[in-house]
Amino acid sequence: MQIELKLNGRSCKADISPDMRLFDFVRQQGCASVKCGCETSNCGLCTVWLDGTPVLSCSVLAVRANGKEVTTLEGLQAEAAEFGAFLADEGAEQCGYCSPGFIMNVLAMVRELKDPTEQEIQTYLAGNLCRCSGYQGQLRAIHRYLQTKQEASHE
Repeated sequence: MQIELKLNGRSCKADISPDMRLFDFVRQQGCASVKCGCETSNCGLCTVWLDGTPVLSCSVLAVRANGKEVTTLEGLQAEAAEFGAFLADEGAEQCGYCSPGFIMNVLAMVRELKDPTEQEIQTYLAGNLCRCSGYQGQLRAIHRYLQTKQEASHE
């Protein structure tokens, strides 16, 4: 089955099997940031954007991306590095395995929600599993990042 899509801003054509997962497809295309930790849509490690909306690539067939735009962390390097610095400053990256999926969701949240409440942040990120922390460092990093973004928009 032939599919054509944009992956991180570049056109991509491929012949795939009808049951190929989007996770496997983006990994074959060199997107190593996308990880699979559970294969049950529970951990958030495989988060990518499909036309700007976060999806769990382990539970989406690649054919669903035909004609669409797929974005991984590799396509958001500058933004990812900016927020990643906030995670590091708060000691929230620890092993770093969950960071790519977490960062993808935070960046999507920032685009979707203006001045999110604590409850909105927690709800938006509920599907991200981190086995190293109690999430307090991640939440501090998000709040500092949002505050910096708000201050920059007022300058």
